[in-house]
Amino acid sequence: MATNLFEASEVEPWKVTFQLYGKMLKLRAEKGKEDKAKKLLDLDNWFQNQLPQEINKRSEKYITLEELTKLMEWKLTRGKFRPRLTQLVQTNTSEAVKEVTCNAFKCLPDVKLAITELTTLKAVGPATASAILCAGCHQVPFMADEAIQAIPGFGKIDYTLKFYLQYLDKIRSCLKNLLKKDPKGEWNEHKIELCLWTHVVEQRYAPEMFNNRTLTKRKRTTTNDESQETPKKKKVKEKVLKHSKAT
Repeated sequence: MATNLFEASEVEPWKVTFQLYGKMLKLRAEKGKEDKAKKLLDLDNWFQNQLPQEINKRSEKYITLEELTKLMEWKLTRGKFRPRLTQLVQTNTSEAVKEVTCNAFKCLPDVKLAITELTTLKAVGPATASAILCAGCHQVPFMADEAIQAIPGFGKIDYTLKFYLQYLDKIRSCLKNLLKKDPKGEWNEHKIELCLWTHVVEQRYAPEMFNNRTLTKRKRTTTNDESQETPKKKKVKEKVLKHSKAT
């Protein structure tokens, strides 16, 4: 039995987990102060729904300084709060933000090159850069701490481009498997990232819900008779079959 969503072999656990995202986000928000809870829910709705629509309706993809500031606010409210980053990101000029983000989106599908371009902006590291790209292209997953923690064997998080690319490879290997089993499921890198985030938050804040579900690895099914057979009975059965074939 798999104890981690990333190791689950079937599609159903992923579908169920994805449906829980909104519920887990609300639960995560409620663990903080009341005013911050509403702020997180509003910002997340903006990032997941409104910002992508704004970016994709432009003749060329880019984000504004105002959007970058709000994106940083979303990232810090949802994750580790570092107020100085919001102040630093606002020191970028409107012209620089538009030009750099536009160039970065043009670099895709070369994620490495796109992130390298974005990190020329002040206060924008690989994690924030991944959020910018994710907002305009769901083939680029956000570098969420919880999503990384859901992947076995990663160890300590390193906020570098090299580490992000390793994370991206893991997400894409998982995506490849899901698309084989569920080609019409509209799976993408961001959707997998959201599932992994939800999985960790569920384990953290609602373990009773997680414990009531099972994540199974693929294994050979056995009949009730087979499962109850002792090694001795199986040996006798094999001898009888061998004798019957000989006669």
